Amino acid sequence: MKFGGTSLADAEKIRSAARRAVRTARQGHQVVMVVSAMGKSTDGLEDLARQVMRNKPAPKREMDQLLSTGEQVTIALMAMAIEEMGMPAISFTAGQIGMVTDERHTKARIKSIAAKTIHRQLDAGKIAIIAGFQGVTEAGAITTLGRGGSNVTLVAIAAALKADMCENYTDVDGIYTTDPRLVPTAKKISQISYDEMLELSSLGANVLHNRAVEFAKKYNVPIHVRSSLNNKKGTLIVAETESMERILVSGAALKNKLARISFRSVPDRPGVAAKIFHTMAKADIVVDDIIQNVDGNSAMVAFTTDLPELPDAKKVCDKIAKDLGCSVTYEKYLAKVSVVGVGMRVHTGVAERMFAALAKAKINIQNITTSEIKISCLIDCKDATRALNLVHDAFKLGGKKRQAKKTAKKTRKK
Repeated sequence: MKFGGTSLADAEKIRSAARRAVRTARQGHQVVMVVSAMGKSTDGLEDLARQVMRNKPAPKREMDQLLSTGEQVTIALMAMAIEEMGMPAISFTAGQIGMVTDERHTKARIKSIAAKTIHRQLDAGKIAIIAGFQGVTEAGAITTLGRGGSNVTLVAIAAALKADMCENYTDVDGIYTTDPRLVPTAKKISQISYDEMLELSSLGANVLHNRAVEFAKKYNVPIHVRSSLNNKKGTLIVAETESMERILVSGAALKNKLARISFRSVPDRPGVAAKIFHTMAKADIVVDDIIQNVDGNSAMVAFTTDLPELPDAKKVCDKIAKDLGCSVTYEKYLAKVSVVGVGMRVHTGVAERMFAALAKAKINIQNITTSEIKISCLIDCKDATRALNLVHDAFKLGGKKRQAKKTAKKTRKK
């Protein structure tokens, strides 16, 4: 069972999560809890770091040391709440359960987990509470898994323990066809495949980290995304079934705050693209949506990256451009709107319907990328929310818009 920061924002919410875990344990289950830092405490710690480091970015190693403290507070308080309810509990940092990661600070990847440590406590009848979001290197340095990393911790531990069910408790009651804060007609999905969820996560859906879904798919761990505020069923993320292909599109996603980097007049010869992206990878900068156009003896190579990555990317790309004798330009304030569905494998007309909806609204498409089960369009940031609503409506993902309009008319008449 994993509880996010909004589900643990204060003492009463911690007690509520503890009651849920105790109730589950008394039903005969062995229970492991993965918890995030309380509320917005991670944001507060980041703000403190900015106040201290006024003139340059904080060292990544020290940021990991700082940010990992938030979860340490929560695990101790959760263990106390469970003990107060009459159930034995024990808290663990990631280091105490041997969650070993690589050495990439702020973006670490899990290498191994000492599951025996957790099993011993479960066999002793205790609820185990584990700090999400963090790990340790083989040398003992604290690392973090990146924002949303507690979801990665959840699925990795579930896989290591061969858990029957992996429950992700949050402030929403499941996975929606799109972000309900941006599209009022979005509706909850009862079941979705790993591949669809993986695409939606990487394209901007923030409920689950895409690496958590990768883990779940690799080890066939079913994830139940549900609300910490009620006992309703949420959304099951499972292996693909034949019936899922009957649905043309399962969801739409929006990824804001993107930047595009374009190298122009690049020498068109073997090895140049490899050099560019080897250098980017070495600098640990994630790139997406790569496009190359060739004109005579030169080429244009462009790709997108998250806007917060741009300052680091710019340092690297300026040097690459100088080495290659080409120019490089940077564009900010782009967004990517996407539709996802395993039904695309066996249905036609998805791209036409999406492009027509955007064209009718005079929204310019700057770039198009596809996979077997997704279509993405790069657009100007100012059109982002409108575009998301348009493609969501184009595929009839909500189905309640007409009713909502009738209600609005009745209200106006009154």
